[in-house]
Amino acid sequence: MNPHEALTEIATLLERERSSRYKSKAFRAAADAISSLSDEQLRDGAGLRRRKGIGESSFAVIQQALEGRTPDYLAELRERVGAPRESALRTLLRGDLHAHSEWSDGLTSIELMVDAARALGHEYLALTDHSPRLRVANGLTAERLRAQLKIVAGLSGEGFTLLSGIEVDILDHGELDQEPDLLDELDIVVASAHSKLRMERAPMTRRLVAAVSNPRVDVLGHVTGRLVEGSRGTRPPSVFDARAVFAACAANTVAVEINSRPERQDPPDDLIAIALAEGCLFSIDSDAHAPGQLSLLDYGAERAQRAGVPADRIVTTWPLDRVREWTARER
Repeated sequence: MNPHEALTEIATLLERERSSRYKSKAFRAAADAISSLSDEQLRDGAGLRRRKGIGESSFAVIQQALEGRTPDYLAELRERVGAPRESALRTLLRGDLHAHSEWSDGLTSIELMVDAARALGHEYLALTDHSPRLRVANGLTAERLRAQLKIVAGLSGEGFTLLSGIEVDILDHGELDQEPDLLDELDIVVASAHSKLRMERAPMTRRLVAAVSNPRVDVLGHVTGRLVEGSRGTRPPSVFDARAVFAACAANTVAVEINSRPERQDPPDDLIAIALAEGCLFSIDSDAHAPGQLSLLDYGAERAQRAGVPADRIVTTWPLDRVREWTARER
């Protein structure tokens, strides 16, 4: 087995199971460390051990791969993580409108996120790093976002498009945390609340309605902010008038995100039913913070299919030209 491929697959599987970011980054660093080495250099155990980025675990993986067998740790991860969950709806998804890179709180470069999206067969991926107020997530200032746009512009081609975007923070009264003119330059704007999630029902309703009524917003991200499992613990959902918020989404043709991260499962099933009844569009997104998390779309697709969401009302089943028509809509 190719040692570089083995190390990369281990990192990808660790990312999919949302393991410690340090573990996955260590295996990606090891893969980078050997990417330019010859077979002879790889078989020089003493020299390999001295190379920066190679630890005991990655060294063992390399040696076992060179022996022509599946490394033990990779075999263990494959069994533990399992194959992606299959659903008819998952096969219809063409892209993903919510993903992060190391420019904010993601784990890897934009280029690695693009490579992973291509490998999954995506036609498009929106890069939506955080906005400036979310300092804990290294949110992008206007200056940094403009610098990122120059990089994004050069990473499309051969049937794949990297869309420019942002996950913009919804401020206390529904304002958006980025310069309006800069938001106008982006392909996709995902608006999400990350602070004061325990706000009282009435002001939270006004906050979310104001945000989705802004003509720059395309997707309402993880609407309740809840956490139901995982290393960050649990968090109850925000409280708001769901019918009012989703009616505003429908009126402004803003898609309600079905966030695919298992620790979020957001919106809850009862809110998906309300959004359906109000005539909303939906966007099944990974909210990936690493390449291996892009495949989490299968969880979101499974939930949407179970909830009876029609495929044609899911914008991420649409071809890119239809997505662009939608984002250019009059509101």
